[in-house]
Amino acid sequence: MTDLEVQRAFDAPASALWAAWTESDVVRTWWGPQGFTCPVARMDVRVGGVSLVAMRTPDEVDLWSTWTYTCVDDGERLEFLHGFSDADGGSYDPQDLGFPPGIPRVVPHVVTVRDGLMTVVERGYADAQTAELSRLGLESSLDKLAATF
Repeated sequence: MTDLEVQRAFDAPASALWAAWTESDVVRTWWGPQGFTCPVARMDVRVGGVSLVAMRTPDEVDLWSTWTYTCVDDGERLEFLHGFSDADGGSYDPQDLGFPPGIPRVVPHVVTVRDGLMTVVERGYADAQTAELSRLGLESSLDKLAATF
């Protein structure tokens, strides 16, 4: 199994970085790589809570996911299980959505924020190539986030 870690400095306080992961209106401004939009972000950020997020491709296909929270340390740390889903939050195999093999059905995430600094760790990719594809998408998304500050 292969993990990835992305650390990014932002010209923003920790509260703004926290909001980027926890507030529906803010998540919708940046989630998804360049060219993608986020039409839906129903956030339920609490241990045991499940957020439902849609990422819309440039050709108008919605890719849904759930974020099931296992740790919420307000303002500092989120741990959640990112799962591919349908529009109702039902589990979906990423290969059925056209994703390459090696992307697991559920990807554990850890997000930490401090003033000006965000770290995102994703765990459990089958190989380095698949983890690198995810890194590229995440970094593109974070570029969009940086542009909002």
